[in-house]
Amino acid sequence: MTKRWLTVVAALLLGGATLPAEEPVPATFLLRPAGVFDGVDGQVHAGWQVLVRGDRIVAVGAALAVPAGAQIVDLAGDTLMPGMIEGHAHLFLHPYDEASWDDQVLHEPLALRTARAVASARATLRAGFTSERDLGTEGAGYADVGLKAAIDQGIVEGPRLHVATRAIVALGAYGPKGFEPGVAIPQGAEEVSGTEQMVAAVRRQIAAGADWVKLYADYRWRAGEDSRATLSLDEIRAAVAAAHDAGRPVAVHAATAEGMRRAIAAGVDTIEHGYGGTPAVFASMAAKGIALCPTLAAADASARYRGWTGSEPAPAAVRAARDSFRLARAAGVPICMGGDVGVYAHGTNAREMVLMAAAGMPAADVLIAATSGNARWLRVGDRLGAVKPGMIADLVAVAGDPIRDIAAVRTVRFVMKNGGIVVR
Repeated sequence: MTKRWLTVVAALLLGGATLPAEEPVPATFLLRPAGVFDGVDGQVHAGWQVLVRGDRIVAVGAALAVPAGAQIVDLAGDTLMPGMIEGHAHLFLHPYDEASWDDQVLHEPLALRTARAVASARATLRAGFTSERDLGTEGAGYADVGLKAAIDQGIVEGPRLHVATRAIVALGAYGPKGFEPGVAIPQGAEEVSGTEQMVAAVRRQIAAGADWVKLYADYRWRAGEDSRATLSLDEIRAAVAAAHDAGRPVAVHAATAEGMRRAIAAGVDTIEHGYGGTPAVFASMAAKGIALCPTLAAADASARYRGWTGSEPAPAAVRAARDSFRLARAAGVPICMGGDVGVYAHGTNAREMVLMAAAGMPAADVLIAATSGNARWLRVGDRLGAVKPGMIADLVAVAGDPIRDIAAVRTVRFVMKNGGIVVR
């Protein structure tokens, strides 16, 4: 006798108690694309189909049987792949040719910034990025924690967020700057000086909802100066120890060789930008398995805002980003796909992937970096980033074959998150 019938009999014996309601039947979809890129083996498997029941992938392969009640989704001509994962974003920023960073931090009300972030989250999801690591609100406090909750509760559309809240900088080393000395000006990140303040800031941000701890190992002390290392090795080590004790990974902004050396020695999890990396620095990163988020698109966008048209030779900053990316790959550094989106428009996240391919990374490797690779760095590789049975059904379909032409990821024709269709 089944568990349900035992429940029915018990209800009748108790004198007409209300019968238990039938459990809702989860929606079932059979997705039929031209091929499937599973996010792992680097190939498009022609003729494969994917069966989704509820929020999970239950079968993958050719000529799957159609279960009773299943909805067939025809994706002819498209490649189905895991939902893409953005590795470096700032949802509370918008392109600098619309408003400068200073103006966004100092003059835009928090309610306006939050409303814009809601729209940006929706654009990100609909562009096929079903997960995103947001590395700092840039003066918007802990608003990313609230946005993450709103997405999780289904109040607004957006990717699964992994948030860093305020981020942490050395006292005096960030911005905005240029005001009367001694006057307290709102900053784009939380300032610390010394290991005790660092540990307190890390713990404070984790308590407020940070999934990641974000540090700035280097920055410009004054406008017009070159970046220099700002946080000491002891400060970074203290942050890493406090974060790792709490089960949180650490991402570090580092654009100088010295800032990178300190971050590597401290045992951080990812390094962002890395434009000043040397062969020796990247070899150290590879030896420790520290991933690089190259943010090629940030350098590209910033140069275009200054008048670059895209012609060659590219500006020095763009060349430095490309060169460091090539050095990192040559050294065997794991690559996180992350473009620093927010510097440029949300929803155009694929811009970074196209630039990675243009800089010499095979398209299949770019796609892996944006799927199972980023799932690994975000510590969700057991449930996201691959098309295989048992994984959460975060799936996207792009027009054509992205291995033959990586630009196909710009044309997203279908988005499924958590087994629900967002774009069709």
